[in-house]
Amino acid sequence: MKHSLTKAHTQDLLHTLYSMAFLVEARDPYTGGHLWRVSQFSVRLALACGFSKQQAVIAGLGGFMHDLGKVGVPDSILNNKGKLSDNEYAVMKTHPDLGAQVLQGHPLAPLAMEAVLGHHERIDGRGYPAGLNGSSMSNAAKIVGLADAFDAMTSTRPYRKGMALEAAIEQLAINLDTQFDRSFGLNFIAQAKSGELDDIIGHSDAGIPMHNCPMCGPVVVVHKHHKIGDTVHCRVCGNGFSMQKQHGELKLEATGKPGNPHELQADIDHDLLGRLLEEALPHLPVNGNSGANWLHRLQRWL
Repeated sequence: MKHSLTKAHTQDLLHTLYSMAFLVEARDPYTGGHLWRVSQFSVRLALACGFSKQQAVIAGLGGFMHDLGKVGVPDSILNNKGKLSDNEYAVMKTHPDLGAQVLQGHPLAPLAMEAVLGHHERIDGRGYPAGLNGSSMSNAAKIVGLADAFDAMTSTRPYRKGMALEAAIEQLAINLDTQFDRSFGLNFIAQAKSGELDDIIGHSDAGIPMHNCPMCGPVVVVHKHHKIGDTVHCRVCGNGFSMQKQHGELKLEATGKPGNPHELQADIDHDLLGRLLEEALPHLPVNGNSGANWLHRLQRWL
């Protein structure tokens, strides 16, 4: 039986996917903006490799959804400041399969499933969860996996500082044909060297550089709707910071006042969510087109 998807229906379905991803990301205080960055890297890489806007949007959706399975990873492992034990790493490696379980049954699951399941597979077959090699991996998995690894390298985590851009590029080059697809990797390296990705690297949203808590290190989330003088909070130590502008740059000044439970709760960036929907909807099946047929055609690329 064929089903048609109206614009409103597709928007509602996308809204649920993005909302789930936002809430999963909020569990890890060090990865603020990670999903946005991986999504943006994936879109730009797909376009640079000659894929259509529709295919690039799907790659970006997969980039935003890729870590859904971390909802099932304990906080003690996600926020571990040291090297994971073998058992802890084994738990972390379950998150692609867990993400697939979260997606299972969702009408738009095929759009993100390959990226969710395959972003830790490797060209040489030494990845997880299935140990696929390059010939068995989808384009979406190769693109999102590369974008995810690059953002992990250039972002600060509990156990280390982020790499400099040049060092991350070098790691990509060293691992072509083993961890990363050569063609996608060379295109990404070219973009990174030319400065085409500078507005994504180190940002949590368009025009919003990342800010780390000066007290304890995690990302202090700043949204586009925040204004100079507003107070934002670190959700780990609870300290408040006033947003100020110095020499044209946004700075966070400690207020000395801890946040209350309402101010420290995780939230969904509805402004960003709305923009993500606006960017994706024109390229998804709406207005009576057969959703089943559309997804079938797209899966040839995925």
